[in-house]
Amino acid sequence: MAKHKYIETPEKMWELFQAYKKEVKENPRIKVEYVGRDGETKHTPIERPLTLDGFYTFGYDNGVTIHHYFDNPEGAYDDYRGIISRIRKAVRAEQIDGAMVNHYNSNLTARLNGLTEKSETHVTGEISPFKPFDIDVQENNSPSEDKTP
Repeated sequence: MAKHKYIETPEKMWELFQAYKKEVKENPRIKVEYVGRDGETKHTPIERPLTLDGFYTFGYDNGVTIHHYFDNPEGAYDDYRGIISRIRKAVRAEQIDGAMVNHYNSNLTARLNGLTEKSETHVTGEISPFKPFDIDVQENNSPSEDKTP
């Protein structure tokens, strides 16, 4: 007997993702700032980025466990692979676009999306041992008297 799917079709999954996206974009975070000499309170809305974890949480809040569709255990959700790929790419594109215009933190976005710059350094050769050098130090370091006539 097949397991009941909480999200009946891939189209319903897309509708759920669109509802998540609308929820995120219509409910920004609020940054509280104190400006001026008197420390007047200013509330600045800050757009929230889309994330897969946010989508999973949105699903939980709406009575649906979404991560199974993304994890696809034993191929149980193969017919959702296309829409899952589309959702992953939509989330990633939104994060990268936001980072490229300095709307989101570019370092964090790069790490989350595996976009780290990789460089390799190869060092060859020998390390020569440290050879101390001798310094001639006068025995009498006191200032000499001026003996000019």
